[in-house]
Amino acid sequence: KTPLLRSIHEIDVASRKALKLFGINTAGVVCNVGPEQEYFLVDKEMFDERRDLVFTGRTLLGAMPPKGQEMDDHYFGIIKPRVKAFMEELDEELWKLGVLAKTEHNEVAPAQHELAPIYTITNVATDHNQITMEFMKRIALKHGLVCLLHEKPFDGINGSGKHNNWSLATIEGKNILDPGQDPFKNTCFLFFLAAIIKAIDVYQDLLRVVVATAGNDHRLGANEAPPAIISMFLGTELTNVLEAIEQGKSYTSAKSKTMKISNNVIPDIDQDNTDRNRTSPFAFTGNKFEFRAVGSAQSIAGPNIILNIIAAEILDEFTEEVGKSKDKKAAINKVIKDAIVEHKRIIFNGNGYTDAWVKEAKKRGLLNIKSTPEALPYWLTKKNLDLFSKHHIYTEEESRSRIEIHFDEYCKTINIEAKTLMEMLTKDLLPAASMYAGALAKVVAEKKAAGISATDSFEAETLTKISALSTALYKKEETLKKDLVSTVRIADLPKRALAFHKKVLADMDDARVLADELESLLDDSYLPYPTYGKLLFGVNA
Repeated sequence: KTPLLRSIHEIDVASRKALKLFGINTAGVVCNVGPEQEYFLVDKEMFDERRDLVFTGRTLLGAMPPKGQEMDDHYFGIIKPRVKAFMEELDEELWKLGVLAKTEHNEVAPAQHELAPIYTITNVATDHNQITMEFMKRIALKHGLVCLLHEKPFDGINGSGKHNNWSLATIEGKNILDPGQDPFKNTCFLFFLAAIIKAIDVYQDLLRVVVATAGNDHRLGANEAPPAIISMFLGTELTNVLEAIEQGKSYTSAKSKTMKISNNVIPDIDQDNTDRNRTSPFAFTGNKFEFRAVGSAQSIAGPNIILNIIAAEILDEFTEEVGKSKDKKAAINKVIKDAIVEHKRIIFNGNGYTDAWVKEAKKRGLLNIKSTPEALPYWLTKKNLDLFSKHHIYTEEESRSRIEIHFDEYCKTINIEAKTLMEMLTKDLLPAASMYAGALAKVVAEKKAAGISATDSFEAETLTKISALSTALYKKEETLKKDLVSTVRIADLPKRALAFHKKVLADMDDARVLADELESLLDDSYLPYPTYGKLLFGVNA
């Protein structure tokens, strides 16, 4: 809370100074946030039967069912009665506390949902989101459900994020990030936009670090989540405006289009000319920026601290530069154009999921930090420590303490997951495979005794596959066990975290491939835990 409040003060002061350049005097500038909260709901009885969900909040193994999210029929679909009852009570309890819960709907993945609040000032929005997460878990239990806030509770389908919609407004109600009807002539908006473009480019490392967690590492770059490469999306209209400024040309805004739906039933509707890019980590969406990389289990305080102070830093820089010039109008135009020319590499309107973008981002010199252990050290660079110190957010000692805690948390998280996976293999999956193999062997023996050839039978073929997979999985578990022991003994914390990522997590992924293939061969009655199909579709059946 303390660094968040400090960052709110910094962006207020910096924004008011900048607005004075345009003759706008305000009693204050506030940053407004609307955090969309994604989550999963699973049946409580099924949850209790899964060691991985109980201990880690995510499934460590599980074969995909025949149907996942490929039909897109769950997204904004009809909400099932059991889930609707939960949502209604959640809204009522949140409203009692003044939490501005507004829209609830089904998300893309089966059993996934979302709550979107009304925008409010960042300090209040942060508190409201913490309350929302707590009440989601509490009220779900009353309905025989468990709310999963982990960023990637299920493999093979969408993870959960917390889309942090961030904007700036005067206390009097003017949205500073509203481009208006003609953004090319809205110099005040362009000044703030240019500052944000430079801020995102210069401090792209901080934006990656502030969303770096063991859970979010599984999500970034997969399905709906943005990639680990930080970039910003502006859409066609604003991109054309910036290109015109860079080239010193004039620009005329595109005229709004009209949608004709029916000649005599529904009146014509003005068509929205803004774009949206779900693959962008930081996207402009009409009059705000949507920071989509934030993890579902995170507090929004950290990401908004960074957004506030990097914007404040560049706004201060721009305002100071303009203040040195006798020709204020020319100086304003110059800082806008310079920012576009020098930092346009951070702007990308295309598909962030493609290999082509990875290559293009590397060519542009953008960072591609794929894991938490690789990201955390960037926080402690001189550039970033100086930024925190200048704006009185964190001392160097506080920064180093926080990063040490994050490294430690990462190590403990992967350690718990690895031990949980080994326990599930030893006590659940491998014994189940052994019992089923025994039953199949008995059938094969009975067929042979009856004079029936069982060589190419279902039982014999399946028995051979189960035996081979069980052996391979057992050996992989032994490798995981040895790597876990050696990794835990590494004294240097950053090196230990990196070993957890590169060795232990890799072993877990390898084991899961074998485990999921093995699980798909077993009769459900032999499995001591519910399958993906039951977990994902049980609540919505």
